[in-house]
Amino acid sequence: MTDTTDDIHPLLAGAPKSLEFKKLRKRIVQQVRDSITEYGMVEKGARWLVCLSGGKDSYTLLAVLHELKWRGLLPVDLLACNLDQGQPGFPATVLPKFLQDMGVPHRIEYQDTYSVVVDKIPQGRTYCSLCSRLRRGHLYRIAREEGCSAIVLGHHRDDILETFFMNLFHGGRLATMPPKLVNEEGDLFVYRPLAHVAEADCEKFAKSMNYPIIPCDLCGSQDGLLRQQVKGILDGWEKNAPGRRQIMFRALMNARPSHLLDPNLFDFAGLQRGPRVQPDPIMPDLRGAAAQGAAE
Repeated sequence: MTDTTDDIHPLLAGAPKSLEFKKLRKRIVQQVRDSITEYGMVEKGARWLVCLSGGKDSYTLLAVLHELKWRGLLPVDLLACNLDQGQPGFPATVLPKFLQDMGVPHRIEYQDTYSVVVDKIPQGRTYCSLCSRLRRGHLYRIAREEGCSAIVLGHHRDDILETFFMNLFHGGRLATMPPKLVNEEGDLFVYRPLAHVAEADCEKFAKSMNYPIIPCDLCGSQDGLLRQQVKGILDGWEKNAPGRRQIMFRALMNARPSHLLDPNLFDFAGLQRGPRVQPDPIMPDLRGAAAQGAAE
């Protein structure tokens, strides 16, 4: 990617010239393009409501989507949206000024959901679940008012992995944040184009661009969350075996219902004996690993 003042969106103007950053940017852009293509996110005449919290992930999302659109690779209209939920200490002027300076079409909306959450949630409990539901409801409403066909969120690969393990450890189900879904009313898509992007890459990107990052702990309810516990477990695994997160993420893209236990996904009762059409999908891997171990 070669930038001049004439061929780059203002969100990427002033990007570092280092080879390391260029590789980082290229990797993130390609991963977002892959997600958009692989999960069929683009539809004719689409308008996306890009949700911007002011964190590193949403800044990265906003910049990459606008770069793709700027280069003619994303044929959709983009509307940035920040929902100010009345959290104590939230710097209400930061995002409006940033978006105006960058020439990004946007909508800023104030809804004091924080007071509602504090009133409804007992002291000592975390606010995130109710806060998220209230936020999502307002975003759906705004998307409809603005004629958008989808809301676009900044959840990345690590968010998806953490959600999977939270459901595994505490929810008793194999499920996570999908890259694409339809809301319950059936009138809006929810997209996560950063699905393949690592959290560390989002952090490096946003900090390198000096975006005015707003901390995510303004409500004071983050300490001790189950998500933080899961993140700590994953951090430990990654430290002991670098690359473990990416391997686990690939596993989410390689599900084999016949080798799980859900009769709603695979007809175990109807399984019949007879000649195997294909070899067992697990055994070759095990034999290969054993052979490699013996050779070493």
